[in-house]
Amino acid sequence: MGGQAVQFLASGLTAGSIYALVALGFSIIFNASRVINFAQGEFVMIGGMSAVSLVATGVPMPVAILGAIGIAAIVGLALERLAVGRAKNADIVTLIIITIGASIFLRGVAQLVWDKNIHALAPLSGDTPIAFLGATIVPQSLWVLGATVAVVIALSWFFRRTVLGKAMLATSYNPLAAQLVGIDIKKVLFASFGLAAGLGALAGVLIAPITFTSYEVGIMLGLKGFAAAILGGLGSFPGAIVGGLVLGLLESLGAGYVSSAYKDVLAFVLILVVLFFRPDGILGAVKSERV
Repeated sequence: MGGQAVQFLASGLTAGSIYALVALGFSIIFNASRVINFAQGEFVMIGGMSAVSLVATGVPMPVAILGAIGIAAIVGLALERLAVGRAKNADIVTLIIITIGASIFLRGVAQLVWDKNIHALAPLSGDTPIAFLGATIVPQSLWVLGATVAVVIALSWFFRRTVLGKAMLATSYNPLAAQLVGIDIKKVLFASFGLAAGLGALAGVLIAPITFTSYEVGIMLGLKGFAAAILGGLGSFPGAIVGGLVLGLLESLGAGYVSSAYKDVLAFVLILVVLFFRPDGILGAVKSERV
């Protein structure tokens, strides 16, 4: 394998890991409520911009990362409590429109809190490229890959070993049955928004040193995360990971060997293709109806 191919693969895995984290957020909320949260991309933006602001005030990077995740999680919990939770009896289309409105609102607030400029976040461990099989890989890419693996392991433990995690899984399989055995669906939905927002913020912090961040960075990342979730199977956690990685690799290889002009178009073409030929996604989507 030539150095150019390795370079494309490394770039694809890096982008794919970010898409996977965003897709996980979509799947977590979808499983809890059958709602597609189109404000997920704004959690990515809030995470990156919050980290930039905290570091600028002299906060150490590890604390800034945790702070950014915490800020996004609070915004996610507020969104559920003030908007989605209050409209829980509304139909799916109404709830989706609410999340779209929340996305626009959060983007507007971000312009007021921060600005319209593009901001850079310092890499977590320097920016000296690492030579590998003829390719050059920036250390931040390794942080992205490592953090994604750590998140997958942590989520696996969370869903299998904790009471809240088991409640979320039970709700995803059958909300009505979960209610009948005493699971508080409202608490599950509330926690799901906080967890999804935290994952989005982590993605925003990890990608900011590579692509920079701004008030509108969440638009495209949110759409690509949604495309990854659809590709893998909306509601499937393994599918979110696979969908993100596949989308990232296809984008990188397509841009490298075909044309970079079609890089952003590919995600939307994939959505149409998957919905047409395999609506359940690669690993199958959750099929149960919302109660």
